[in-house]
Amino acid sequence: MEKNYDVEVLTERVERESRFVRAISEELGTVIVGQHYLVDRLLIGLLCGGHVLLEGLPGLAKTLAVSSLAGTIRAQFKRIQFTPDLLPADLLGTQIFDPKTGGFSTRKGPIFANLILADEINRAPAKVQSALLEAMQEHQVTLGAESHPLPEPFLVLATQNPIEQEGTYPLPEAQVDRFMLKVKVDYPSRSEEKEILARMGGLETPAVKPVIELERIFAARKLVSEIFMDEKVKDYIIALVFATREPERGLKDLIAYGASPRATLYLARAARAHAFLRGRGYVTPEDVKKVGLDVLRHRVIVSYEAEAENLDSDAVIRRLFDSVEVP
Repeated sequence: MEKNYDVEVLTERVERESRFVRAISEELGTVIVGQHYLVDRLLIGLLCGGHVLLEGLPGLAKTLAVSSLAGTIRAQFKRIQFTPDLLPADLLGTQIFDPKTGGFSTRKGPIFANLILADEINRAPAKVQSALLEAMQEHQVTLGAESHPLPEPFLVLATQNPIEQEGTYPLPEAQVDRFMLKVKVDYPSRSEEKEILARMGGLETPAVKPVIELERIFAARKLVSEIFMDEKVKDYIIALVFATREPERGLKDLIAYGASPRATLYLARAARAHAFLRGRGYVTPEDVKKVGLDVLRHRVIVSYEAEAENLDSDAVIRRLFDSVEVP
């Protein structure tokens, strides 16, 4: 049974409870120049409890953005540099035999933190990716015969380089699908790059300070889940996802595999978080369109025909959005 929503009251609550977002953005602005889109998507992931994959060339502040976001929140943060020789135990931890007691003790790895920066995630081999997959999906880690719950909130923010393929391992589709958003990070503008030069050109670089507690994040997540979504918007989300599975003529030959039901859930959650960040207690179709590309680009697999026409998943999804009627 649907709840009775008073959208005006809900919007007032959202406007009041979302003020901490401005505090985070202002604090991040002392370190990060531009990259507003990137910061917005990181905040959506944080508000939804969804993992985020950042793809961009080296030097575009991906790592800095993630570490700075973690610095604005009083939470445990760990950076893990993924390398080809990384072992699952380096990530998860291990059990150590104690000859004095004749038993085993658990030494937990860096995965036991609230915010995890998985730097260059595609450089780690399959066994490490498999270990990370359980942590991302189940929010737990298995060491020996015991399962250990991870702290809440638990969020993986991963980076990867799109052009350097030597010494990398393509992420399994099952793992890529666990990321709520895949965000492409672009170059700064001329004015932003000049500001970067002025701000970062000295010996000392600015650092962020904590501005909110974890409790604010938990409260905001609960409120995000309560944001009103009209039935027409829900139908629009479902229509978009089904259009990836049953594409119209002109798109049918361009899509090999469509999006799973997980895409439907993530589209709805991300649209609600997008509305929250803009101080609204209700979702519009425009919210869905704004987050749609980041939710779908790694879930829609294009065909050989699309590749032959030099069309990537972004181009195909844009055509798909144009083909689905907006309510």
